[in-house]
Amino acid sequence: MKFIVSSGALLKQLQIASGVLNNNNTLAILDNFLFDLKKNELLISASDLETTISTSMVVESEDNGLAAIPARMILDTLKALPEQPVTFILNEKTNTFELSSDYGKYSLAYVEGDEFPKLPEMEEVSTTTIKGEILANAITKTLFAAGNDDLRPVMSGVFFQFTSDSLTFVATDAHKLVRYRRNDCKSDNTAEFIMPRKPLTVLKSTLATIGEEVTIRYNETNAQFQFENIVLTCRLIDGKYPNYEAVIPKENPNVMEIERSTFLSSVKRVSIFSNKTTNQVRLKMAGSELQVSAEDVDFANKAHERLTCNYQGDDMEIGFNSRFLVEMLNNLESDVVNLEMSAPNRAGIIIPIDGNEEGEDVLMLVMPVMLNS
Repeated sequence: MKFIVSSGALLKQLQIASGVLNNNNTLAILDNFLFDLKKNELLISASDLETTISTSMVVESEDNGLAAIPARMILDTLKALPEQPVTFILNEKTNTFELSSDYGKYSLAYVEGDEFPKLPEMEEVSTTTIKGEILANAITKTLFAAGNDDLRPVMSGVFFQFTSDSLTFVATDAHKLVRYRRNDCKSDNTAEFIMPRKPLTVLKSTLATIGEEVTIRYNETNAQFQFENIVLTCRLIDGKYPNYEAVIPKENPNVMEIERSTFLSSVKRVSIFSNKTTNQVRLKMAGSELQVSAEDVDFANKAHERLTCNYQGDDMEIGFNSRFLVEMLNNLESDVVNLEMSAPNRAGIIIPIDGNEEGEDVLMLVMPVMLNS
């Protein structure tokens, strides 16, 4: 098994695949990349058993071969080399994989490729296609709101809901919720499944530069994302997602329209003085004025700011966790947002007024915290 390849091109593909590598693997073989050479095509795979990513590239070769190469060593070696053609030779006598560059030779032990876990066979699959940038945007807008409670695994991922009218992506940790809907995309098959955090994080970073379509194949247990020269397959989270529509209040007569960046900056400043356990900030709205305040009674810290807004509704005072507000406002790109509320003990809804793409519908919900009297 011998092939010649650009060091930079190979490093780029290995870095994409390395997104699924774990620091502590249950199986030693998972510390390796699988190199599967078929003439002038090299298929590189990495897996943690739950998620597997494969990426292919063209190399100079006439050989076939299969070998598992230590991932960290090959990554670190290629990072330390400037861009140049490198030659890889598998030496079965010494059981080593030899890398030759302009600087010299490097040998590392390999493992038989047959030991590498096989991809699950996906049967009875449904297929949906979506533009890469839309999927990347959906993941970016929702993933931050997913929970990380091991006792509630269904809430640790993003809920995908495909219908003939739209594609909807939802994430919640019970304190905050984001619903990202695309009315300009649809699916021939009605489907619902929960994607885990890790493969979504890998997709988010990989899709950032992809403009073309992503083909999503899925069944009851697995989902597969295919685009360009990359295939990512993962096991879905098993369980029923909570009825998110039921927690979104429908009647919200109190509406505050405010400049997003001004509101965000104010909450960031004032929250420095809030109680470090609750991170509570108090919003008091009346007419065209919003008062943002926070207090930490234990340390006699307090802050108070006045902002101009456009408020329609009854005078109102409500408390929120400042961390959640900051996260949500940071993940919006609009200049102006609406904060819609019904009562101080009911959830607040943040909706961007401008900056949305055509067909894009974003709703963010944040639960209030009880105000200190």
